[in-house]
Amino acid sequence: MSAIEFLAAAPVPPAAATAAALHPLLAQQWRAGGAAVQAVEVAAEVPIALVFNGISHAVMMATPLDVAEFAVGFALSEGVVEQAHECRDVQVHTHAEGTPEESRAVHIEIPPRHFMRLKERRRALVGRTGCGVCGIDSLQALDLRPEPVPAPAWRDALDAQTVLRPFGDLPGRQLLNARAGSLHAAGWATPQGELTEVLEDVGRHNALDKLFGRLALTGRLGEPGFVVMTSRTSYELVRKCARLGVPAFATISAPTTLALQLARESGMHLWGLCRPPTALRYV
Repeated sequence: MSAIEFLAAAPVPPAAATAAALHPLLAQQWRAGGAAVQAVEVAAEVPIALVFNGISHAVMMATPLDVAEFAVGFALSEGVVEQAHECRDVQVHTHAEGTPEESRAVHIEIPPRHFMRLKERRRALVGRTGCGVCGIDSLQALDLRPEPVPAPAWRDALDAQTVLRPFGDLPGRQLLNARAGSLHAAGWATPQGELTEVLEDVGRHNALDKLFGRLALTGRLGEPGFVVMTSRTSYELVRKCARLGVPAFATISAPTTLALQLARESGMHLWGLCRPPTALRYV
């Protein structure tokens, strides 16, 4: 087992990070007239345990890249902590790397008051790709009361051209998806539509947590901007954005009725089917 203290560690070399996230395989490509063997890459999906003060809170299936960002973003977007600085001594442990039993565990120390609250509502979350409610034990455990989000003047002035600008830039920033074809991306755009961050994962909510974690660990959480994603708009994505005060959210696909309900209740502007040259804003 190897341990890395993320906050003091040197950046992971891109080649090493890619090797952990993508696995080379051989596949048959079928075309009219026959098949040919070719080399392909497949996105890795491994269990990642999120451990707070020595107690495992959740096990999520995710791409083993930007794991510390994922854990910090999860802690913030799920209300485990309220501020990024409350995530202390973030350590990533790697188990059985390169084997079928590969996994990660992220250990985070949080303040006692948050840990006591976490223990009171603790549940075992066994995550699945693309599922935001796996493991909850009752309907009452669903969090369907979104926080109100700010309404800055720049948000009300957003037009389709500005919202679509980052979607034009996203494909060139989805480096893993370009090679494996199975990863979602979550990006952060300025009020002018400039794409400043892109994080990828096989799970859409994981990608969003990685984005929030990156912003938090670089001291930029709360800066003006909006989230863009290469997925449908599901309720848990809206809930996460509302919890962190994101005033606008745009995705390449359409929302669900519950996502629309939560966005309206929080006051969030929701954009969908953002496929240049068109986009929809739901009212």
